Amino acid sequence: MIITVASGKGGTGKTLVSTSLALSLGKDAVFLDCDVEEPNGYIFLKPDITENIKIYLPQPGVDIEKCNFCGKCASACLFNAIAVIKPETGKRNGNVLFFHEMCQSCGACVLVCPQKAIYEKRSEKGEVEKGVTKNGVSFVQGRLKPSEAKSVPLVKAVKKHVNVNKINIIDSSPGTSCPVVQTVKDSDFCLLVTEPTPFGLNDLRLAVEMTRVLAVPVGVVINRFDIGDNSVQEYCLKENLPVLLSIPFKKDIAVAYSKGIPLIESFPEYRKIFKKLFKDISDIIVQGKK
Repeated sequence: MIITVASGKGGTGKTLVSTSLALSLGKDAVFLDCDVEEPNGYIFLKPDITENIKIYLPQPGVDIEKCNFCGKCASACLFNAIAVIKPETGKRNGNVLFFHEMCQSCGACVLVCPQKAIYEKRSEKGEVEKGVTKNGVSFVQGRLKPSEAKSVPLVKAVKKHVNVNKINIIDSSPGTSCPVVQTVKDSDFCLLVTEPTPFGLNDLRLAVEMTRVLAVPVGVVINRFDIGDNSVQEYCLKENLPVLLSIPFKKDIAVAYSKGIPLIESFPEYRKIFKKLFKDISDIIVQGKK
């Protein structure tokens, strides 16, 4: 089973929910942090890291001495990541420019080059770390290399460690951009964490639309439910979205969170609440398959 915890905007309590859910399940759970640009689940889970895997992708280069500046590589690139500057007549002052931030490592430029001037070299994109927590939760996180612009390949690398024999809790990055789509894709359920504010409602709408396009069943958690208005609840009722959990605003929760203390450790009564949350999610998944 794969349960992805996502949110339309940052700061709603997504990691609070995902780590609490994983810890409540113990050794039956795998926690996968796909917020690869800023992973922070480890702060609360405190895993013992036992494995570090470097992630590389092919990156094109050119042997300028072989190149005849025909431009076929640039024409083949769907992402406009190559520019060919043709030389002046009778001179060899042309050039081939690669915009690696836009390159998707598809290899088309290598295939179409008639001079075999384009080659590929390995470029490090980040790393995947694996470990286990004290209560037996398997832990996987991606960490994008600083200055790297593309996080989707690293999200894919993290998701390769999904364990089909366990309950996989995936912590997504906030928003509805490509990394989030890649994270939510192929999940059995998406748990959207929101807050009862105009921004929370607006971004919840966007996230719900995303899950519907991906055909992933969805439920909602409202964090700090008692500080805003009822617009989120009204929206969920109108759209037939189950509100599976409402967490009140408490200063003690915020203080514990700022110290890296998981919710179910600072408030043990929430362990039973999150176990019930998992049961409710399981029931919805089973009902949807009938």
